[in-house]
Amino acid sequence: MHLLDQLAEQRIAEARERGELSNLAGEGARQVLDDDSLVPEHLRAAYRVLRNAGYLPPEVQTLRDIEGVEDLLAQLPLDDAPERDRAQRRLQLLRMKLQEGRRGGALWTETAYHQRLLARLDDNESR
Repeated sequence: MHLLDQLAEQRIAEARERGELSNLAGEGARQVLDDDSLVPEHLRAAYRVLRNAGYLPPEVQTLRDIEGVEDLLAQLPLDDAPERDRAQRRLQLLRMKLQEGRRGGALWTETAYHQRLLARLDDNESR
């Protein structure tokens, strides 16, 4: 067992002895684990941390935006040509953005996303 694992186990045992882990919300309830079988094992912890911190890779956000515009198009009346045209252009732009990201590599390496991630990590470390 690694030193960090031993330290974590020791702290958990101490907290259990002090009763700090008793009567917690959800105690005894079944854990719902995400299916991360498609994520390489060495990246799972990092992906989980990012997901729990509320971060989405830009590619995933673009996919969600595409879904939102498609839903909007489905709800727009057929006779509302200006709005339908605007939504169609937005959808085309989002699809192009998605394609460009896929050709150029992972979108999560974008500078803006990278900077937000570093800022969030710095913020968490300063607490």
